[in-house]
Amino acid sequence: MSVFFYALPGLIIVLVLFAAAKVVRRSLEMRSAWDSGLTAEARCLRSYTTVSGGGNDTSVTTTLHHVYEFTTRDGRTVRFEESNGRRTVVEGDIVTVHYTAQHPDKATAHTPNRARVAVGTVITVAFFGVIIALCIGFMITYHEMSASADTLFGGI
Repeated sequence: MSVFFYALPGLIIVLVLFAAAKVVRRSLEMRSAWDSGLTAEARCLRSYTTVSGGGNDTSVTTTLHHVYEFTTRDGRTVRFEESNGRRTVVEGDIVTVHYTAQHPDKATAHTPNRARVAVGTVITVAFFGVIIALCIGFMITYHEMSASADTLFGGI
């Protein structure tokens, strides 16, 4: 039974580390695309929303997605999807995208704003750090309490 009190927080820690890595990776991809200096005119092919939450006591979260297509300088046609884009962009609009020559599929239509992305990444990673600290604290507390109980009731 005690494995449960180590396995569940351990699983939460692994999932949080995975999410943190994903957030940092996307932040670096956007920064790399902005720093590359390569831009292209892209057409918004599709715009749609996804909805999550909405249970008994949870709020509803709506995420806006755009699908863009552009042609790189070397003539390749690239299609990519990006979430949390500008709400004013609709299907058929032309936008400027930033991309790298090595990974044009990691392009972004977000306007360069390094400070905003950096602050958002730091806040998100800090929040994930708090979750990890709470999980580790829970595991340590459980370990100490179970060790005390074994000592206390060990002679019975």
